[in-house]
Amino acid sequence: MKKQIKTKDAIFPMPVLMIATYNEDDSVNVMNAAWGTMIDRDVVGLNLTETHKTVKNIKKRKAFTISIADAKHVKEADYFGIASGNNVPDKLERSGLTATHSSLIDAPIINEFPICMECEFIEYQDNEYGVGVVGKVINVLADEEVLTGDNVDIDKVKAIAYDSFTHSYYQVAGKVGNAFCDGLELKNK
Repeated sequence: MKKQIKTKDAIFPMPVLMIATYNEDDSVNVMNAAWGTMIDRDVVGLNLTETHKTVKNIKKRKAFTISIADAKHVKEADYFGIASGNNVPDKLERSGLTATHSSLIDAPIINEFPICMECEFIEYQDNEYGVGVVGKVINVLADEEVLTGDNVDIDKVKAIAYDSFTHSYYQVAGKVGNAFCDGLELKNK
């Protein structure tokens, strides 16, 4: 029997995304954003309010990167969600992580995270149900250690997901099926 619960943000897992931009002084700003998704094959949507330093930077620089947080850097990823770029201008330095300037866009790549999407800013949607930041993915980078051939191996990434029920992070791992294949048995009944 199901029981009614109080939590309404009950989609699990939520990705732990590191959104990186440059500040006005060219220092690096990084924030933790769980409310993000693909809205087309090469378009991302990030549900971020305009009060975030990151959004101000994205609008000014017209670019940002999205890195997939991993279990090895859970402490740093969490810190990027706790400290506001509006109050802590040296968040990256305090974390001990490093960044490289993208050769394609005006945004930093956080070196320690295993996967990075380089994005151009498309628009900011601020209507009642707008997604916030919309960006076009122009390039994806992956550390060689997380690849099997030319494909990302999720088990090697050790990506983390956010659980809004317990306010915890969990490692995403362990293949349990084959998409667009396992359900064919039921379709053909």
